[in-house]
Formats: sequence, structure tokens, C-alpha cells
Amino acid sequence: MIRAAVAGFVGFILVFIESMIVMKLKGYVTIEFGGLAPFINVWAMNFFFVFTILTQITNWYSNRHELEEDSRFE
Repeated sequence: MIRAAVAGFVGFILVFIESMIVMKLKGYVTIEFGGLAPFINVWAMNFFFVFTILTQITNWYSNRHELEEDSRFE
């Protein structure tokens, strides 16, 4: 549940970071998303991107001791 909340918040922040990058590269002053639906589509892509990264980090964190034991040659 925490992953979904964090992914939602970070996904929303990424929309604005991506917008700022596009505005700086193209020399625009504003960006029009074309309505609410395209904005939500961009946010959803960022949400799932961050959610998958957080899932992978969570899996790595919970299995890191097993990985350390497998890498030993005793």
C-alpha cells in the first residue's frame, strides 16, 4: 500500500519534471497536455514505472541476505 502511495506521488512529480525538461529543450513557456485524459495517461505511465522500480527494490531488500550467502565460495 505504501508503494502505491509513493508511486502515485512520485509519478505526479515526474510529470512536472518531464514538462520542465521539454520546456527547456524546446524553448517553450508553457505546455498544454490537451485535456485531463492525456495528463492522466502520462501520470499512469510514471506511476507504473515508479511502482515497478519500488517493487524491485523491495524484493532486493528482502532477499539481499540470500544473495550474499549464494555468492560465497565456502
